[in-house]
Amino acid sequence: ARRLATQVAACADEIERERRLPPALVEALCDAGLFRLLLPASVGGGEVAPRISAEVVETLAGADASTAWCISQANGCATTAAYLEPQAAREVFGERRAVLAWGPPNEARAIAVAGGYRVSGRWNFSSGVDHADWVFLGGVVPDGPVTWGGLPDIRTFLLPRSDIRI
Repeated sequence: ARRLATQVAACADEIERERRLPPALVEALCDAGLFRLLLPASVGGGEVAPRISAEVVETLAGADASTAWCISQANGCATTAAYLEPQAAREVFGERRAVLAWGPPNEARAIAVAGGYRVSGRWNFSSGVDHADWVFLGGVVPDGPVTWGGLPDIRTFLLPRSDIRI
């Protein structure tokens, strides 16, 4: 992170203007393993202590807060690999530059169909989606079971980035 701080700072105006990390910076961050800090070692991640990840994010934030945010969010998403079936985790995170983004269920619905769900709607943001390979998208299942407290069933769906439209 310290080695990349100058490059990150040099991209800050472009990041603000374009609202995304430039491809060359994404590659540098991937090469440094910064999107994979909290990813389990079993799928090729760094599996560093949370304190180390926080220090990396803090260092990046000194150069550009948006870059730090994207690294932080991607690493939070990477921790989900520990909860996926091993084959699914390898499929999602098997590539060296694999990044997962997450979108909260603002206006999203998931309708049960043969073999799964059809997920559609709007997600107001998903930090890092432009450089992600996979996305987690939340959605309300209107015909699903009611959870404790009477809340609707909300699920998270894992999709290849190629299956969504921005």
